[in-house]
Amino acid sequence: MISKEVTELHMRTVLESTMQGHDFQQIVVKLLFDLPYYDWVGIYELKGDELVLATFLGEPSEHSVIKVGEGVCGTAVKDKKNQVIVDVAKVENYLSCSGHTNSEIVVLIKRDGQILGQIDVDGHRKGAFDESDEKFLEAMSDELARRWTGERESIYARK
Repeated sequence: MISKEVTELHMRTVLESTMQGHDFQQIVVKLLFDLPYYDWVGIYELKGDELVLATFLGEPSEHSVIKVGEGVCGTAVKDKKNQVIVDVAKVENYLSCSGHTNSEIVVLIKRDGQILGQIDVDGHRKGAFDESDEKFLEAMSDELARRWTGERESIYARK
């Protein structure tokens, strides 16, 4: 539920940056964390069959490494599909990072059909995210993919 004005302002800020790699990831996480209802923001990198937390803002999480297929993050990679979760209590394999989290959105970062990682955002209120957030985060993930450094081997490349 993000406005067009906010998305345009944030995209302009991101596009003006000359940073690459992890430094750029940190800029994106900071911008996203400043948005209303974006109560925890992280970027996971896909390394083999695990998602490894590269950078985040919010409460510390015990889930710095997540196996593909586990929780919302792992399911996104396994299914090769973004996840918009209105109520995490209704997700059978949900991995709780915080007792305050009620909704979550995960958007894959892909380049040339290969999943590089993902943006993961938790919200404290139910239904915090919708299609506007997904579209905005997809634009952010496209820019993250362009500035991704280092080649990653992944068994989850799109065929």
